[in-house]
Amino acid sequence: MGFNCGIVGLPNVGKSTLFNALTSTAAAQAANYPFCTIEPNVGRVAVPDSRMQPLATAAKSAKLIPTQLEFVDIAGLVRGASRGEGLGNQFLANIREVDAIVHVLRCFEDGDITHVEGSVDPVRDAETIETELMLADLDSLERRVIQTQKKAKGGDKDAKAQLDVMEPALAALQAGKPVRSVSYDAEQRALLRTLGLLTSKPVLYACNVEEAAAASGNAFSEKVAVMAKAQGAAHVVISAAIESEVAQLTDEAERQEFLETLGLEETGLTRVIRAGYELLHLITFFTVGPKECHAWTLSKGLKAPQAAGVIHTDFERGFIRAETISYADYIACNGESGAKEAGKMRLEGKEYVVQDGDIFHFLFNV
Repeated sequence: MGFNCGIVGLPNVGKSTLFNALTSTAAAQAANYPFCTIEPNVGRVAVPDSRMQPLATAAKSAKLIPTQLEFVDIAGLVRGASRGEGLGNQFLANIREVDAIVHVLRCFEDGDITHVEGSVDPVRDAETIETELMLADLDSLERRVIQTQKKAKGGDKDAKAQLDVMEPALAALQAGKPVRSVSYDAEQRALLRTLGLLTSKPVLYACNVEEAAAASGNAFSEKVAVMAKAQGAAHVVISAAIESEVAQLTDEAERQEFLETLGLEETGLTRVIRAGYELLHLITFFTVGPKECHAWTLSKGLKAPQAAGVIHTDFERGFIRAETISYADYIACNGESGAKEAGKMRLEGKEYVVQDGDIFHFLFNV
Protein backbone atom coordinates (compact mmCIF):
# COMPACT_ATOMS: atom_id res chain seq x y z
CA MET A 1 0.00 0.00 0.00
CA GLY A 2 1.80 3.12 -1.20
CA PHE A 3 0.97 6.66 -0.18
CA ASN A 4 2.54 9.69 -1.77
CA CYS A 5 2.67 13.46 -1.48
CA GLY A 6 3.40 15.63 -4.50
CA ILE A 7 5.70 18.59 -3.82
CA VAL A 8 4.36 21.50 -5.88
CA GLY A 9 4.88 25.23 -6.20
CA LEU A 10 5.93 28.00 -8.53
CA PRO A 11 9.45 27.82 -10.02
CA ASN A 12 12.33 28.83 -7.69
CA VAL A 13 10.49 28.49 -4.39
CA GLY A 14 12.75 25.67 -3.08
CA LYS A 15 10.80 22.55 -4.12
CA SER A 16 13.79 20.59 -5.41
CA THR A 17 16.03 21.74 -2.56
CA LEU A 18 13.39 20.49 -0.14
CA PHE A 19 13.02 17.21 -2.05
CA ASN A 20 16.79 16.67 -2.07
CA ALA A 21 16.93 17.19 1.66
CA LEU A 22 13.94 14.91 2.21
CA THR A 23 15.60 12.05 0.41
CA SER A 24 19.17 13.04 1.34
CA THR A 25 20.09 12.74 -2.32
CA ALA A 26 20.85 14.98 -5.25
CA ALA A 27 18.30 13.18 -7.39
CA ALA A 28 16.49 16.41 -8.20
CA GLN A 29 18.63 19.10 -9.77
CA ALA A 30 18.28 22.33 -7.79
CA ALA A 31 19.11 25.33 -9.97
CA ASN A 32 18.17 28.99 -10.16
CA TYR A 33 15.99 28.81 -13.24
CA PRO A 34 12.42 27.69 -13.91
CA PHE A 35 11.64 24.06 -14.83
CA CYS A 36 14.95 22.62 -13.60
CA THR A 37 12.83 19.60 -12.66
CA ILE A 38 11.54 18.18 -15.93
CA GLU A 39 10.52 14.67 -14.86
CA PRO A 40 8.93 14.04 -11.47
CA ASN A 41 11.50 12.67 -9.04
CA VAL A 42 10.33 10.13 -6.51
CA GLY A 43 11.85 9.44 -3.11
CA ARG A 44 10.76 7.27 -0.21
CA VAL A 45 11.50 8.50 3.30
CA ALA A 46 11.23 6.90 6.73
CA VAL A 47 8.45 8.25 8.94
CA PRO A 48 10.00 9.24 12.31
CA ASP A 49 8.37 7.30 15.16
CA SER A 50 9.68 7.52 18.72
CA ARG A 51 7.85 4.29 19.65
CA MET A 52 10.10 2.02 17.59
CA GLN A 53 13.21 2.02 19.77
CA PRO A 54 11.35 1.19 23.03
CA LEU A 55 9.52 -1.64 21.23
CA ALA A 56 12.77 -2.98 19.79
CA THR A 57 14.46 -2.77 23.18
CA ALA A 58 11.64 -4.67 24.89
CA ALA A 59 11.66 -7.39 22.21
CA LYS A 60 15.45 -7.38 21.74
CA SER A 61 14.85 -6.89 18.01
CA ALA A 62 17.92 -7.19 15.80
CA LYS A 63 16.81 -4.40 13.46
CA LEU A 64 14.25 -1.64 13.05
CA ILE A 65 12.23 -1.18 9.85
CA PRO A 66 10.26 2.08 9.90
CA THR A 67 7.22 2.72 7.76
CA GLN A 68 7.72 4.98 4.75
CA LEU A 69 6.08 7.78 2.82
CA GLU A 70 6.71 8.66 -0.80
CA PHE A 71 7.40 12.21 -2.01
CA VAL A 72 7.22 13.26 -5.64
CA ASP A 73 9.02 16.40 -6.83
CA ILE A 74 6.88 17.85 -9.61
CA ALA A 75 7.93 20.43 -12.24
CA GLY A 76 7.23 24.10 -11.36
CA LEU A 77 3.90 25.52 -12.40
CA VAL A 78 3.25 29.00 -13.80
CA ARG A 79 0.19 31.15 -14.38
CA GLY A 80 -1.74 29.73 -17.37
CA ALA A 81 -0.79 26.08 -16.66
CA SER A 82 -4.44 25.02 -16.99
CA ARG A 83 -4.21 26.21 -20.62
CA GLY A 84 -0.92 24.36 -21.15
CA GLU A 85 1.47 27.26 -20.40
CA GLY A 86 4.99 26.28 -19.32
CA LEU A 87 4.89 22.59 -18.45
CA GLY A 88 1.27 22.89 -17.41
CA ASN A 89 -0.17 19.76 -19.00
CA GLN A 90 2.65 17.62 -17.62
CA PHE A 91 2.34 19.22 -14.18
CA LEU A 92 -1.39 18.56 -14.04
CA ALA A 93 -0.98 14.96 -15.20
CA ASN A 94 1.70 14.30 -12.56
CA ILE A 95 -0.28 15.84 -9.73
CA ARG A 96 -3.34 13.72 -10.55
CA GLU A 97 -1.28 10.67 -9.57
CA VAL A 98 -0.51 11.74 -5.98
CA ASP A 99 -2.63 11.31 -2.84
CA ALA A 100 -1.90 14.68 -1.24
CA ILE A 101 -0.19 17.97 -2.06
CA VAL A 102 2.71 19.60 -0.21
CA HIS A 103 2.59 23.16 -1.52
CA VAL A 104 5.96 24.88 -1.06
CA LEU A 105 5.66 28.66 -0.71
CA ARG A 106 8.58 31.06 -0.86
CA CYS A 107 8.61 33.04 2.38
CA PHE A 108 12.04 34.68 2.11
CA GLU A 109 13.63 37.64 0.34
CA ASP A 110 16.77 37.00 -1.72
CA GLY A 111 17.87 39.26 -4.55
CA ASP A 112 20.07 36.49 -5.97
CA ILE A 113 17.14 34.13 -6.54
CA THR A 114 14.63 35.32 -9.09
CA HIS A 115 10.90 35.00 -8.47
CA VAL A 116 8.74 34.17 -11.46
CA GLU A 117 6.18 36.81 -10.39
CA GLY A 118 8.82 39.47 -9.67
CA SER A 119 8.09 39.79 -5.92
CA VAL A 120 7.62 37.65 -2.81
CA ASP A 121 3.99 37.08 -1.81
CA PRO A 122 3.22 33.51 -0.64
CA VAL A 123 -0.54 34.02 -0.39
CA ARG A 124 -0.67 35.26 -3.98
CA ASP A 125 1.50 32.32 -5.06
CA ALA A 126 -0.83 29.87 -3.31
CA GLU A 127 -3.84 31.46 -5.00
CA THR A 128 -2.09 31.29 -8.40
CA ILE A 129 -1.62 27.54 -8.18
CA GLU A 130 -5.02 26.93 -6.60
CA THR A 131 -6.67 28.91 -9.41
CA GLU A 132 -4.88 26.89 -12.08
CA LEU A 133 -5.90 23.63 -10.41
CA MET A 134 -9.52 24.79 -10.08
CA LEU A 135 -9.63 25.86 -13.75
CA ALA A 136 -8.31 22.46 -14.81
CA ASP A 137 -10.91 20.70 -12.62
CA LEU A 138 -13.67 22.97 -13.92
CA ASP A 139 -12.80 22.20 -17.53
CA SER A 140 -12.68 18.47 -16.81
CA LEU A 141 -15.94 18.35 -14.81
CA GLU A 142 -18.07 20.49 -17.09
CA ARG A 143 -17.52 18.06 -19.95
CA ARG A 144 -17.98 14.96 -17.81
CA VAL A 145 -21.16 16.21 -16.10
CA ILE A 146 -22.91 16.69 -19.46
CA GLN A 147 -22.02 13.14 -20.53
CA THR A 148 -23.04 11.69 -17.15
CA GLN A 149 -26.37 13.57 -17.12
CA LYS A 150 -27.29 11.93 -20.44
CA LYS A 151 -26.55 8.48 -19.00
CA ALA A 152 -28.52 9.24 -15.80
CA LYS A 153 -31.57 10.28 -17.85
CA GLY A 154 -31.32 6.93 -19.58
CA GLY A 155 -31.74 5.18 -16.22
CA ASP A 156 -28.07 4.41 -15.47
CA LYS A 157 -27.88 4.05 -11.66
CA ASP A 158 -24.08 4.37 -11.58
CA ALA A 159 -24.33 7.63 -13.51
CA LYS A 160 -26.86 8.95 -10.97
CA ALA A 161 -24.47 8.16 -8.10
CA GLN A 162 -21.64 9.88 -9.99
CA LEU A 163 -23.78 12.97 -10.55
CA ASP A 164 -24.47 13.21 -6.81
CA VAL A 165 -20.71 13.62 -6.42
CA MET A 166 -19.96 15.65 -9.56
CA GLU A 167 -22.65 18.32 -9.31
CA PRO A 168 -21.73 19.65 -5.81
CA ALA A 169 -18.06 19.61 -6.88
CA LEU A 170 -18.89 21.59 -10.03
CA ALA A 171 -20.96 24.09 -8.03
CA ALA A 172 -18.06 24.65 -5.63
CA LEU A 173 -15.61 25.23 -8.49
CA GLN A 174 -18.00 27.65 -10.20
CA ALA A 175 -18.16 29.55 -6.90
CA GLY A 176 -14.34 29.72 -6.80
CA LYS A 177 -13.90 27.05 -4.13
CA PRO A 178 -11.81 23.85 -4.29
CA VAL A 179 -13.55 20.47 -4.40
CA ARG A 180 -12.12 19.55 -0.97
CA SER A 181 -14.46 22.21 0.53
CA VAL A 182 -17.46 19.96 -0.28
CA SER A 183 -18.69 17.48 2.35
CA TYR A 184 -19.21 13.89 1.21
CA ASP A 185 -20.00 10.63 2.96
CA ALA A 186 -17.53 7.72 2.84
CA GLU A 187 -19.10 6.09 -0.22
CA GLN A 188 -19.12 9.38 -2.12
CA ARG A 189 -15.49 10.08 -1.19
CA ALA A 190 -14.54 6.73 -2.75
CA LEU A 191 -16.33 7.79 -5.95
CA LEU A 192 -14.70 11.22 -5.80
CA ARG A 193 -11.23 9.66 -5.80
CA THR A 194 -11.97 7.95 -9.12
CA LEU A 195 -12.54 11.36 -10.75
CA GLY A 196 -8.90 12.43 -10.27
CA LEU A 197 -9.84 16.00 -9.40
CA LEU A 198 -6.82 18.08 -8.44
CA THR A 199 -8.51 20.29 -5.84
CA SER A 200 -10.06 17.31 -4.04
CA LYS A 201 -6.63 16.42 -2.63
CA PRO A 202 -5.66 17.53 0.89
CA VAL A 203 -3.03 20.30 1.05
CA LEU A 204 -0.12 21.04 3.37
CA TYR A 205 1.52 24.46 2.99
CA ALA A 206 5.29 24.35 3.56
CA CYS A 207 6.59 27.85 4.28
CA ASN A 208 10.20 28.00 3.08
CA VAL A 209 11.82 30.71 5.22
CA GLU A 210 15.36 32.06 5.61
CA GLU A 211 17.64 30.37 8.17
CA ALA A 212 17.12 33.04 10.85
CA ALA A 213 13.34 32.46 10.78
CA ALA A 214 13.42 28.65 10.88
CA ALA A 215 12.50 28.42 14.58
CA SER A 216 9.75 31.04 14.78
CA GLY A 217 8.72 31.90 11.23
CA ASN A 218 8.41 35.40 9.78
CA ALA A 219 5.81 37.89 8.53
CA PHE A 220 5.35 35.92 5.29
CA SER A 221 4.75 32.59 7.06
CA GLU A 222 2.31 34.28 9.46
CA LYS A 223 0.18 35.30 6.48
CA VAL A 224 0.23 31.71 5.25
CA ALA A 225 -0.82 30.51 8.73
CA VAL A 226 -3.87 32.81 8.61
CA MET A 227 -4.75 31.57 5.11
CA ALA A 228 -4.32 27.91 6.08
CA LYS A 229 -6.51 28.31 9.17
CA ALA A 230 -9.26 29.92 7.08
CA GLN A 231 -9.13 26.97 4.67
CA GLY A 232 -8.89 24.31 7.36
CA ALA A 233 -5.51 23.33 5.84
CA ALA A 234 -2.24 22.46 7.59
CA HIS A 235 1.03 24.40 7.40
CA VAL A 236 4.61 23.98 8.59
CA VAL A 237 7.58 26.36 8.69
CA ILE A 238 10.79 25.02 7.18
CA SER A 239 14.10 26.33 5.90
CA ALA A 240 15.15 24.30 2.87
CA ALA A 241 18.66 25.76 3.18
CA ILE A 242 19.02 24.41 6.74
CA GLU A 243 17.55 21.05 5.77
CA SER A 244 20.15 20.74 3.00
CA GLU A 245 22.93 21.28 5.54
CA VAL A 246 21.40 18.83 8.02
CA ALA A 247 21.04 16.18 5.30
CA GLN A 248 24.82 16.22 4.81
CA LEU A 249 25.49 15.40 8.48
CA THR A 250 25.56 11.63 8.90
CA ASP A 251 26.22 11.61 12.65
CA GLU A 252 23.00 11.96 14.69
CA ALA A 253 24.77 13.78 17.55
CA GLU A 254 26.20 16.32 15.08
CA ARG A 255 22.77 16.85 13.59
CA GLN A 256 21.23 17.47 16.99
CA GLU A 257 24.00 19.85 18.02
CA PHE A 258 23.63 21.79 14.75
CA LEU A 259 19.85 22.08 15.23
CA GLU A 260 20.26 23.26 18.82
CA THR A 261 22.56 26.08 17.71
CA LEU A 262 19.67 27.28 15.53
CA GLY A 263 17.09 26.98 18.32
CA LEU A 264 15.44 23.93 16.73
CA GLU A 265 14.35 20.74 18.50
CA GLU A 266 13.84 18.71 15.32
CA THR A 267 14.29 19.12 11.61
CA GLY A 268 11.64 20.81 9.53
CA LEU A 269 11.59 17.68 7.41
CA THR A 270 10.44 15.64 10.39
CA ARG A 271 7.50 18.03 10.72
CA VAL A 272 6.76 17.82 6.98
CA ILE A 273 6.83 14.01 7.00
CA ARG A 274 4.67 13.80 10.13
CA ALA A 275 2.22 16.39 8.76
CA GLY A 276 2.09 14.53 5.42
CA TYR A 277 1.29 11.31 7.26
CA GLU A 278 -1.51 13.01 9.20
CA LEU A 279 -2.75 14.73 6.03
CA LEU A 280 -3.37 11.32 4.46
CA HIS A 281 -5.18 10.08 7.62
CA LEU A 282 -2.67 7.30 8.16
CA ILE A 283 -1.87 5.33 11.28
CA THR A 284 0.95 2.93 12.18
CA PHE A 285 0.75 -0.60 13.52
CA PHE A 286 3.70 -2.85 14.41
CA THR A 287 4.91 -6.41 14.19
CA VAL A 288 7.61 -7.02 16.78
CA GLY A 289 9.97 -9.93 17.42
CA PRO A 290 13.62 -10.92 17.92
CA LYS A 291 14.41 -10.52 14.20
CA GLU A 292 12.88 -7.09 13.67
CA CYS A 293 10.61 -4.34 14.88
CA HIS A 294 8.59 -3.45 11.78
CA ALA A 295 6.26 -0.45 11.42
CA TRP A 296 3.44 -0.65 8.87
CA THR A 297 1.17 2.02 7.36
CA LEU A 298 -2.62 1.76 7.27
CA SER A 299 -5.46 4.17 6.50
CA LYS A 300 -7.36 5.23 9.60
CA GLY A 301 -10.61 3.32 10.13
CA LEU A 302 -9.60 0.07 8.42
CA LYS A 303 -10.01 -3.32 10.08
CA ALA A 304 -7.67 -6.09 11.21
CA PRO A 305 -7.87 -8.24 8.03
CA GLN A 306 -6.90 -5.20 5.92
CA ALA A 307 -3.94 -4.57 8.20
CA ALA A 308 -2.92 -8.19 7.71
CA GLY A 309 -3.19 -7.66 3.95
CA VAL A 310 -0.64 -4.84 4.12
CA ILE A 311 1.94 -7.45 5.15
CA HIS A 312 0.82 -10.13 2.67
CA THR A 313 -2.35 -10.70 0.65
CA ASP A 314 -2.49 -14.30 1.94
CA PHE A 315 -2.74 -12.97 5.50
CA GLU A 316 -5.92 -11.08 4.60
CA ARG A 317 -7.39 -13.86 2.48
CA GLY A 318 -6.96 -16.47 5.21
CA PHE A 319 -7.40 -14.18 8.24
CA ILE A 320 -8.59 -15.97 11.38
CA ARG A 321 -7.83 -13.53 14.19
CA ALA A 322 -5.18 -11.12 15.46
CA GLU A 323 -3.31 -11.37 18.74
CA THR A 324 -3.29 -7.71 19.73
CA ILE A 325 -1.41 -5.66 22.33
CA SER A 326 -1.58 -1.88 22.62
CA TYR A 327 1.70 0.03 22.55
CA ALA A 328 1.22 1.31 26.11
CA ASP A 329 0.59 -2.21 27.45
CA TYR A 330 3.51 -3.70 25.50
CA ILE A 331 5.95 -1.19 27.00
CA ALA A 332 4.44 -1.27 30.51
CA CYS A 333 4.68 -5.08 30.57
CA ASN A 334 8.17 -5.11 29.01
CA GLY A 335 7.21 -7.09 25.95
CA GLU A 336 4.89 -9.78 24.65
CA SER A 337 5.42 -12.35 27.44
CA GLY A 338 4.74 -9.80 30.15
CA ALA A 339 1.64 -8.55 28.34
CA LYS A 340 0.30 -12.12 28.06
CA GLU A 341 0.91 -12.79 31.76
CA ALA A 342 -0.83 -9.55 32.69
CA GLY A 343 -3.83 -10.44 30.53
CA LYS A 344 -3.19 -7.52 28.19
CA MET A 345 -3.13 -9.54 24.96
CA ARG A 346 -6.49 -9.53 23.19
CA LEU A 347 -7.82 -11.79 20.43
CA GLU A 348 -9.47 -9.54 17.85
CA GLY A 349 -11.60 -10.69 14.93
CA LYS A 350 -12.52 -9.48 11.46
CA GLU A 351 -14.53 -6.46 12.65
CA TYR A 352 -11.80 -4.98 14.85
CA VAL A 353 -10.89 -1.42 13.81
CA VAL A 354 -7.13 -0.99 14.02
CA GLN A 355 -5.84 1.59 16.49
CA ASP A 356 -2.64 3.58 16.05
CA GLY A 357 0.22 1.79 17.81
CA ASP A 358 -1.34 -1.69 17.89
CA ILE A 359 1.14 -4.57 17.97
CA PHE A 360 -0.20 -7.55 16.01
CA HIS A 361 0.51 -11.23 15.50
CA PHE A 362 -1.83 -12.43 12.76
CA LEU A 363 -3.21 -15.96 12.68
CA PHE A 364 -4.32 -17.10 9.23
CA ASN A 365 -5.02 -20.20 7.18
CA VAL A 366 -4.71 -20.37 3.38
